[in-house]
Amino acid sequence: MNTNQMEALIGLTATFGILVLLILPSVIGLVRERRIDRQIREAQEAREEVPAQKSSSRSTVPSTATWYAEGRRSKKLVSS
Repeated sequence: MNTNQMEALIGLTATFGILVLLILPSVIGLVRERRIDRQIREAQEAREEVPAQKSSSRSTVPSTATWYAEGRRSKKLVSS
């Protein structure tokens, strides 16, 4: 190999390395998203397989948002 061929090989290798560094984050992100999508799909399928509960067996405890909203309403009534 002469000097020109060696410089071309080094330049080609450097260009290929930069290309890999630019594409690698995108590929990692795609693989991660596909894994998450698969986990979500599996969870939805598992949820569909479980029979629906009767409404009477559900908990009657209000959610935090409901509790907060009711507290805000009662404070408004007191301050009026």
